[in-house]
Amino acid sequence: MQADQVRAVITGGASGLGLAVARHLVAAGARVTVFDVNQDKGVAAAQTLGAQAWFQRVDVSNEADVVAAVNQAAAAMGGLNAAINCAGILGAGRVLGREGPMALSQFETTVRVNLIGSFNIAKAAANLMQQNSPGEDGERGIIINTASIAAFEGQIGQCAYSASKGGVVSMTLPMAREFARIGVRVVTVAPGVFHTPMVDGMPPEVYASLCAQVPFPSRLGAPDEFAQTVAFVIGNRYINGSTIRVDGAIRLQPK
Repeated sequence: MQADQVRAVITGGASGLGLAVARHLVAAGARVTVFDVNQDKGVAAAQTLGAQAWFQRVDVSNEADVVAAVNQAAAAMGGLNAAINCAGILGAGRVLGREGPMALSQFETTVRVNLIGSFNIAKAAANLMQQNSPGEDGERGIIINTASIAAFEGQIGQCAYSASKGGVVSMTLPMAREFARIGVRVVTVAPGVFHTPMVDGMPPEVYASLCAQVPFPSRLGAPDEFAQTVAFVIGNRYINGSTIRVDGAIRLQPK
């Protein structure tokens, strides 16, 4: 798929990795619609991105919300052939914490946003993409999910987060196999420790310690490096059904 032909919805697109993807794609000539729950940040992001970008406030865990938003985005952009799931929450906490067992609502909310949200977007987007005219190799679209290396080496306190991201990894292949008949690829990117707004408030010594854990290069990932990976996957039709780690060779320790 050529970059200037991309018509993408990007969840969590108002900040962090999602915004980096939006910037990268728009710079290459794509049209994007940013989905986010933060109205102010979403409007500001779309304005910064320019005339090739739109914003819609979307709760990815709400099925009806997602279906309506995906249809509206496709109408605004003149089509839809890419959906990139970057929306997510940490849901950090021990199963048996100092204040007692983790509330089921915390676990459930993490799974609803990270896993069910990704499923909702993928399902609604693929339903529209199957109507697209086939391109080279019969491709009609692509869905790219964001997991995490915590799906493989979850740390203490990441039970809910790891479960949600592990679910994203596990649904990638069966969804790719199913969507093969309609020419829609499904790929997941599993980032390591990236420099996003979540780490801005860290004490310098904690930040330095985090960087030192990454074998090479010994630093946090840059959001644009994630965006470059997404762009590469979009442009390479033979990547399908896989989860790609982008992590500087880090393997998370128990804590």
